[in-house]
Amino acid sequence: MNTLSNIPTDDIVLPFQIEPSGLRGRLVRLGASVDAILGQHDYPLPVATALAEMVALSAALAATLKYEGVFNLQIKGDGPVRMMVADVTTDGAVRGYAMFDADKVAALGEGQPSVPRLFGAGYLAFTVDQGQDTERYQGIVELTGATLAECAHHYFRQSEQFQAGLKVAAVARDRPGGGRSWRAGALMVQRLPPENAQGSDEGREATRVVDLLAEDDEDNWRRALMLAGSATSAELVDPDLPAWKLVDRLFLAEGVKIYRPTAVEHRCRCSRERVANVLQSLPADDVEHLKVDGKVEVRCEFCNRVHLFDDGDLAALRESSSP
Repeated sequence: MNTLSNIPTDDIVLPFQIEPSGLRGRLVRLGASVDAILGQHDYPLPVATALAEMVALSAALAATLKYEGVFNLQIKGDGPVRMMVADVTTDGAVRGYAMFDADKVAALGEGQPSVPRLFGAGYLAFTVDQGQDTERYQGIVELTGATLAECAHHYFRQSEQFQAGLKVAAVARDRPGGGRSWRAGALMVQRLPPENAQGSDEGREATRVVDLLAEDDEDNWRRALMLAGSATSAELVDPDLPAWKLVDRLFLAEGVKIYRPTAVEHRCRCSRERVANVLQSLPADDVEHLKVDGKVEVRCEFCNRVHLFDDGDLAALRESSSP
């Protein structure tokens, strides 16, 4: 473990494997990255807590996939929070935002409300976008469960290719000078389906072996879920408890192999150039209708940055787009 003792404590995804069962896992630790996301908005505490958890959850899920592009996790509902989005790029850039009714959120009272109270009826969507020339993958499931982790479990139960256990946590601490600092974490263990080829003799023999070992595999899986569930929310976000030490404590008796972590950072993909390209694609009349006090103002929902375009800017865009 000495080779892991100098890795960062925060803003990482730490992969591991439980041997010899072959179960895989990820531990996500977010500090400055999730603090930056929430620091750009004045979200009520229940909304901010849910968004912090969702960012950690999206980082854990994205780390299990092989993709080149963007993994997006989105909730839409008819409750006080109408929409919540978190996404992760292949190189570990995370961001997120929420749309909500402030009065309805305030009416929820103190404490962290359940998913049904916060989001109402709606759905959870998983999307992998690898660019214009590829087909987007999307999975959608009804919001079912009291927590975000339970909603994700509901999705896993619908899948024949993916079984996972999840635990997610987020905490806000008061800063000495005012305001809050945020931390979030997620722990996931994953079981992959057995691979076999039913049509061949080798495949049929492999199937018989799988059947013989199925009971042991199920025991290993249940034990891994129990051990993962023993991690407390405080441990998932504790800056003084290195991620590798937590994984080692949980699964040492099972024989755990810990790999080098990947970095996560908050980075928004919005830019003035992107906004300009969108404005160039719109008819001139539509752009005119977007003006307020003679300017087009476009605010990024993720980072809250404002991009302003006055008449001179818009004229330059029209000139550059003309043949």
